[in-house]
Parts: sequence; C-alpha cells; structure tokens
Amino acid sequence: MWANGKIQHVDALSGAPGTAGTTYLLAGSDARGGDGIAEDGTEGARTDTIMVLHKPSSGPAALISLPRDTFVDVPGKGPAKLNAAYSWGGAPLLVQTVEGLTGLTVDHYVEIGLGGVSNVVNAVGGVELCLDYDVNDPNSGLVWAAGCHETDGTTALAFARMRYADPKGDIGRGERQRQVVGAVSQKAVDASLLVKPGDQVALIGAGLGAIEVDEKTGIIDLGRLALAFRAANGPDGITGTPPISNPDYRPGGVGSTVQLDPDLSPAFWADIRDGKLPPGVVGGLPQS
Repeated sequence: MWANGKIQHVDALSGAPGTAGTTYLLAGSDARGGDGIAEDGTEGARTDTIMVLHKPSSGPAALISLPRDTFVDVPGKGPAKLNAAYSWGGAPLLVQTVEGLTGLTVDHYVEIGLGGVSNVVNAVGGVELCLDYDVNDPNSGLVWAAGCHETDGTTALAFARMRYADPKGDIGRGERQRQVVGAVSQKAVDASLLVKPGDQVALIGAGLGAIEVDEKTGIIDLGRLALAFRAANGPDGITGTPPISNPDYRPGGVGSTVQLDPDLSPAFWADIRDGKLPPGVVGGLPQS
C-alpha cells in the first residue's frame, strides 16, 4: 500500500484490442538540463531509451531495444524518427507509434526519468559495467578505460547515454542500456536485502521516484515486469533489436534514420508475440 501510494501515473494507453501475452513499453525520458544529465545537442523532450518487453503466454520473454532514430510512420504526423513521437505527443503518441510498428498492443507503459537512474544505481550500492574500449565523450560526460569497473550512479547514467563515441551508435547504446538495467536487476534481487529493511525502502523509493506508469499499472504489475525483465536478461531469454536493414537510412526531410528490415520485421514481431524465437541475442546491425 505504501509503494502503491508513491507511484506516479500518466495517461498513456491507446485502448486498442489486446494481443497475446503481456507487452510493456519502457521509455527513458531525457529531461534536459538537470539531474546530472549532460547536453548532447538534441532539442526538446526526447526518449533516449525505448524498449519493448514482451512476456508471451508460452515461450521465452523478450527485451527488444528500438533505436530512437528508427524510421516510422507517426500517427497524424507522417514519416519521422521514433523519438519524435514522444516530442510531439508524449506517452500516448509514443504508445500508438510503437503499436503500429510492432503489431503488439501495449498493456503497461513505464517512463523512466533518466536522471533518476543514478539514484537507483546508488541505492543498490553501485554496479559493475564492462566496455572493451576507451571513451572520453564530452556529450554524455563518460570517461572510461577499457575493461570492467564498479560504477556509481553518475557514471552508470553516462555509460547508458553515451552514443557519439560508440562505433555502433544507437545500437551500441541499446546494448549498454540493457547492461545497466540487467546489472541493477541482479543487485536488486540480492538475498541480503531481505534483512535490510532500510535498503529496501531506499531502493523502492529511488525506483518509484524515477518512474511514471500508465493509469492502470500498480505495484503488482511492476513486480511482474521485474520478473519478466529478469527472465529476458537470463540464459532462457531474448535480447537485442528488430532486424535492421540500414543504420544510416536517409529518406529525406528527417536526416539519418535507422531502417528496420521491411521483409523480416513483420514475422519477427509475430514470433516475439507468440514466443516462437529461441533464446539468445537477435537483430543488431546488418552483416556485410
């Protein structure tokens, strides 16, 4: 009851007929100019992180990152980058756009204020993250020596946001974002938390303080989301991106975008919905 009372709600769901399984849309909203977030030249409200988490009726759970520059048709607006949907119409338009792209009805929407990520990482005592090359990126504020390091919240946030110094761009950023949330998830299920009520309260407070959810989602739904997220990141889960045909697609008028494979994507989303894909990593950059 205490946790439910702390949840912040936002109108988000489209009311479209449900599809099989349970689908969560996770969006990382980038509040500019505060909470330790460095500027990267993007104007207005944006979603740096967009993930679809799907728990089918049977089969493996899947966590699929949608590059924010994915070329889509935004309802009522026309062709654009995916994160423009949030800028134009907030959570409701982003939900409608993702539903049109994937064919999945969003059952639960969770918006994460990226500035709050640092508080969550600090609440679990930091996390170990790995990256196999050096980084000195003024846009995100990340300074990194190749290898694995214990990180605090500020560094973990920069790690999750860095894009310009990543040779894989948005695709690499999606991989690092999943790594951060996976590392937090592992720390959060540490059995020692059961005998540390103060740490439990700090973690729940930091987590709920960083998110907004749709009008129908409560603490039990968030618990189920956490279990699905853990399953997707485990050995029997699916992570990755949809099939990508061109990471530098330039259709005119919207700059460089990420083009999903028009031939493979429909079957990909149907298999995600029905739990038919085998566990493992999917999608990524097209192989030359």
